[in-house]
Amino acid sequence: MIGYIAWPTAPRKRGRPYVYSPTVILRCFIVRIWFRLDSNNGLHIFLNTDCQYNHKLALACDLVFIPSRRTFDRRLNTISADIKERISAMGYLFFTGHLVKVDDHSITATDSTLIRAKGCVWHKSSMKKGIVPCPGIDTDARWGYSHTKGWVFGYKLHLTSTTGDLVVPLTAYVTTANVPDNKIYIPLTSSHSSFSVFSLPSVLYMIADPGYDDKNLYKYSKKILGIDLICPVKRYKSTSKERLDLVCFYQSVLGQAIYSQRRISIEPLIEHIKSVFRIDPLPARGFHKVSAIALISILLYQLMVYYNCKNDESNPKSIKYMLGTW
Repeated sequence: MIGYIAWPTAPRKRGRPYVYSPTVILRCFIVRIWFRLDSNNGLHIFLNTDCQYNHKLALACDLVFIPSRRTFDRRLNTISADIKERISAMGYLFFTGHLVKVDDHSITATDSTLIRAKGCVWHKSSMKKGIVPCPGIDTDARWGYSHTKGWVFGYKLHLTSTTGDLVVPLTAYVTTANVPDNKIYIPLTSSHSSFSVFSLPSVLYMIADPGYDDKNLYKYSKKILGIDLICPVKRYKSTSKERLDLVCFYQSVLGQAIYSQRRISIEPLIEHIKSVFRIDPLPARGFHKVSAIALISILLYQLMVYYNCKNDESNPKSIKYMLGTW
C-alpha cells in the first residue's frame, strides 16, 4: 500500500542523496512497529535473520542490503516531518475517496493526550539544577498536567480526526508535555502540500476542549481555514459582543449537537491508538525518536483502516488482531 499511494512530493535537499529512500525506510519502521520490536537494533537483527520469512519481509521493504542499526537511528531522527505530511495525505484520501460519509464531512475534532516517557522520571528540582540522578532518564521529556491523569513526565500527542461512523486521524503532531494545546493548533491544521483536509469546502466545524479557547485561533479558523472553531465558552459580565456570539452558538441546540460528537470520536480514538500500538509509556527516548515512533503509529493506523475499508470489512477500525501477522 505504501508503494501505491500518491504521497506528497518532498522538496529536494542539497547534499548526497539517501542510499535508502524515505519510503523504503518507512516500510522498515512499520515492520518494527507491526512486530513490536523494541529497538532499531532489534529491527536490524530481525530483517537480517537468515530464514525465508524474514527474507520475504526484506523484499517487501524493497531492500537489497539491510541497513545498519546506526542508519536506522539516524533516519528515525529525521523522518518526522515526512511522516506528518503522509498522515495529512492519508486524511485527505479518506475524504476524497468517499470513505467518510458525506453527512460526516462537516465536523472535525482536535484533542491531545499526555504520554509517559520511557524510564525514570526527572524531578523538577533536579531538572533546574541540571542533575540527572540516574541512568535511563529521557532528558528531552518535560512535565505536563492533565485533569484526568494529573502530572505526567513525558510528551504530548496532538491529533485532529473525523467524527461520525468512521473516526480516523487527519493530522498529528508531537511535543513535550509542557506545551499548551492552543500553541499547536495552527501547525496541526496547516499543511505545506495540497493534501490538506481543511482546504476542502465540505469541512465546516472544528470541535475542541477549553484548552483551545483562544481569540486568535477563532480568527485563524474563520479567516484562514474557512471553518468555525467550537469550544466551551462561558459568559461573564464583561464578555465582549464577539465572544457573546460564540457563547450563544455553543449553547444553542445546533452547537451542543455538534460539540457532543467530540466525546464519541477523538477521545476514544486516542485511547484506542495508545492501546493498540503500546505507546504509553513510549518505547524510545529522545524527542526526535519519540516523535517518529508516535507519528508512524498514527500513519500505520490510517493505513490499516484504509486497507479494511477497501476490503469491505464490517468494522474497519478492528485492527489489533492484524498486528504481528503476515
